[in-house]
Amino acid sequence: MHAYRSHTCAELTAAATGQDVRLSGWVHRVRDHGGVLFIDLRDHYGITQVICDSDSAAFADLEKVRAEWVIRIDGSVKARDASLVNPKLPTGEIEVYARGVTVLGAADELPMPVFGEVDYPEETRLTYRFLDLRREKLHRNMMMRSNVVRSIRNRMWEQGFNEFQTPIITASSPEGARDFLVPSRLHPGKFYALPQAPQQFKQLIMVAGFDRYFQIAPCFRDEDPRADRSPTDFYQLDIEMSFVEQDDVFAAVQPVIQGLFEEFAPTKKVYADWQRIAYNDALAWYGSDKPDLRNPIKMQVVSEHFAGSGFAIFAKLLEQEGTEIRAIPAPTGGSRKFCDRMNAYAQSQGLPGMGYIFWRAGDAGLEAAGPLAKNIGPERTEAIRQQLGLGEGDAAFFLGGKPSAFEAVAGRARNVIGEELGLTEKDCFKFAWIVDFPMYEADDEGKIDFSHNPFSMPQGGMEALMGDPLKVHAYQYDLACNGYELISGGIRNHKPEIMFKAFELAGYPNSEVEKRFGGMVKAFKYGAPPHGGCAAGIDRIVMLLADEPNIREVIMFPMNQRAEDMLMNAPSEATNEQLRELHLRVIPKE
Repeated sequence: MHAYRSHTCAELTAAATGQDVRLSGWVHRVRDHGGVLFIDLRDHYGITQVICDSDSAAFADLEKVRAEWVIRIDGSVKARDASLVNPKLPTGEIEVYARGVTVLGAADELPMPVFGEVDYPEETRLTYRFLDLRREKLHRNMMMRSNVVRSIRNRMWEQGFNEFQTPIITASSPEGARDFLVPSRLHPGKFYALPQAPQQFKQLIMVAGFDRYFQIAPCFRDEDPRADRSPTDFYQLDIEMSFVEQDDVFAAVQPVIQGLFEEFAPTKKVYADWQRIAYNDALAWYGSDKPDLRNPIKMQVVSEHFAGSGFAIFAKLLEQEGTEIRAIPAPTGGSRKFCDRMNAYAQSQGLPGMGYIFWRAGDAGLEAAGPLAKNIGPERTEAIRQQLGLGEGDAAFFLGGKPSAFEAVAGRARNVIGEELGLTEKDCFKFAWIVDFPMYEADDEGKIDFSHNPFSMPQGGMEALMGDPLKVHAYQYDLACNGYELISGGIRNHKPEIMFKAFELAGYPNSEVEKRFGGMVKAFKYGAPPHGGCAAGIDRIVMLLADEPNIREVIMFPMNQRAEDMLMNAPSEATNEQLRELHLRVIPKE
């Protein structure tokens, strides 16, 4: 017999009754029924119930074992009485009568329980992540992640893509986030960078003549933590294709993502009609470039109904350039209590509040109520109701000013309204391609910079770059699903002269472009094909499939909110010897 096990803890069924077996695993739970011990023995595969009474030679030793000890059991398989069968376990028809036990690894008193799903402080969970990962939910999430990655690879290979690996140590690149810099010992004063993405390398693979590339790529960005984003590193499905337009990329990606969600969320509806929404429309209708389309509410501009009206706050706002009034329809939200609650929500988000109108039955028919209705009069309120398609028992909320000042709050309010009124569809996934992203954005001082990926081709090519940069759209696209960004990509700028001009508008002279992207610029001078691609966040995909609110629940060894590894104590201080080798000196923080 094998030194440790003849079967796993998920294999034994009634067909094995009477067999002598050997099992190894962790003590999941011990129950002492006065002279009879029941032990749930757990391994990677499942749980088997072990039973031992005082007649067994193993009884005295088994009395000593505690939760999470690793033990080996020698015994025989017995069928459970029909009344004791556990249909929830694959091994629920049997139990193993223990005749011998060997302790393979004793455990100290546990800092946190493994049995059950008790919610423990994050610091404890991450410090003892190896224990946390023994819990059923976390173990299930990690296995789902492994299977998702395997499925992705299979689906990509089936579509004719080839997997190639790209460097982990490379040059710094301005891609929208901070780099992790790596000092060079051999070249004092110079630094490598961990790649934010394999962007330049995958484009060079296209220039080298490989037609369809993919990679399960590690990416590194020094970012602030969020519930749906790791602060240090993450994995993405990286894709690039030659001789393609935007539609070709969409056609290649949808079967992979669609199939993935259908495979791993079989109980949920996965919508196949992926909408295409222009970036500006997404902000106007949903207040976000990653809208949750399970919520049917679509915001509308209603400025004309408030211009010159008796509601002085909005009327004066509209006299300023670049302002508008936007309405959030709220079907079935027509009660003063709900309206006041949403007004308080806007105040909690840093706005003065949200105006509202709600419609109810009155003596003379449908009646508009609320402070706004009284100020602007019945004709304007009726025009608003008609435009929004609302009726009795419905409401509408209003925000005004420059969209950049209130848009994000309006988007969050839309989500809250949809949830609270039960309008948001449950148990489904809805996707949309967000297209026509602006190529550039301006800060408060008017400085122009890239708004997204600097390597995207401007729509209209060189001619478009000769006009107002803020009016240039890029062949840049994102895939949104249920309020999350799953994919970002674009058709690439493969012409050196257009690339130089695009970077020039963002404040990068040709010399800087040559310095930072010399390899890619050089390659483009030797015959570059039109190409494009995208990248899908694997951590975020698994988070959605596992129905987890926090991305750390689907990452094996995540950082905490302060970008610290509580288990390995990273980041840590370097020794003086290490610093001398790298020609570095640490300046104390003031």
